[in-house]
Amino acid sequence: MEISQDTVDGKVVVSLSGRIDSTAAVEFEEQLITIIDQGNNVMAVDFLNVQFISSAGLRVLLLAAKKVKPYGGKLHLCNMSKDVREVFDISGFSSIFDIHGSVSDAVQAIKAG
Repeated sequence: MEISQDTVDGKVVVSLSGRIDSTAAVEFEEQLITIIDQGNNVMAVDFLNVQFISSAGLRVLLLAAKKVKPYGGKLHLCNMSKDVREVFDISGFSSIFDIHGSVSDAVQAIKAG
């Protein structure tokens, strides 16, 4: 699993790639919390290159969402494959997070507030 941070139209976009399983979730959590601790409370998380996410990966996203919420923050998820989206739908996480079709849709949602 790899994670990178970029800026699109002035908004933070965190791009993920690979498999987010129990092994990768530890590194995912460390890196995502570091990004949040740098003051990034609202961001798009791009799943374009994610083939799989386990419950451990879902837990990391939930932890991050709880961490940014007191600061008015929010995670906007985008670019999920059918398989990854199915994991979110089955687990009920689709109702917890805003999920968008593309990075540009997520960035526009962030701008709209």
